[in-house]
Amino acid sequence: MTVLVTGATGNTGRHVVAELVRHGEPVRALTRNPAEARLPAGVELVAGTHTAPETLTEALEGVTKLHITVTSGLADVGADLVKRAVDAGVRRMTVVWGGYVGPTEQAMAESGVEWTRLEPQEFMSNTLTWADAIRDGGVVREPYDLPSALVHEADIAAVAVTALLEDGHSGKAYNLTGPEVLTPRERVAMLGAALGRDIEFAELPHEQAIERLMSTGVSREDAEYVIGWYASPPVEAHTVVDTIEKVTGRPARTFAQWVAEHADRFRS
Repeated sequence: MTVLVTGATGNTGRHVVAELVRHGEPVRALTRNPAEARLPAGVELVAGTHTAPETLTEALEGVTKLHITVTSGLADVGADLVKRAVDAGVRRMTVVWGGYVGPTEQAMAESGVEWTRLEPQEFMSNTLTWADAIRDGGVVREPYDLPSALVHEADIAAVAVTALLEDGHSGKAYNLTGPEVLTPRERVAMLGAALGRDIEFAELPHEQAIERLMSTGVSREDAEYVIGWYASPPVEAHTVVDTIEKVTGRPARTFAQWVAEHADRFRS
């Protein structure tokens, strides 16, 4: 019985793979570039993407559990992916939502098999978008200096693996946050302290933030949604909950822990 992890080299997916390996589970990792994947030994690598479910017949063979991270391009084909997974014999699924209950999340809830939806708030790994500016000695610019209960991507993975391997999580939607609320300015200060230097923070005008995101290939519609979220985040985004500890049995990781793990990526 195999667990298939889609987006296996992404910020969350790679942690799901590692956590499953730690539990001794057979893992099949779906990734666009298996040759470049840096995953634990023993993981079965399969080339592909969940945005092309019609190509995943072989990847789904023998799979009984499936983890999906909703990414760009999945909305139009997510329901097909879920159907093909169920038809192939998958009986338990987890999904990291895309910020709202879209077609993939809805299809999973209506699939007739066990499912768990993970609803993380802002990822700590979003901080990596500042790496170039910090390495170059520049200024970190963000549109809004509002508080966020950021969550460590490894904690999201830990909840996903718990739901995949243990009973009692079917039909549940888990709001996931870290253990503290921080503003971007506070995070910049913590990064500066870890790096041993001051880092400047400046607020970016709303429209410039949209244009900056679009320059990375994001559509205007998606860019406006993301920046709009930062402009007026839901109360869940800045309200700490203890779901991670309740599900996994250990406290959620702090941002200071994340910084210690990733500090080298911000150094020149």
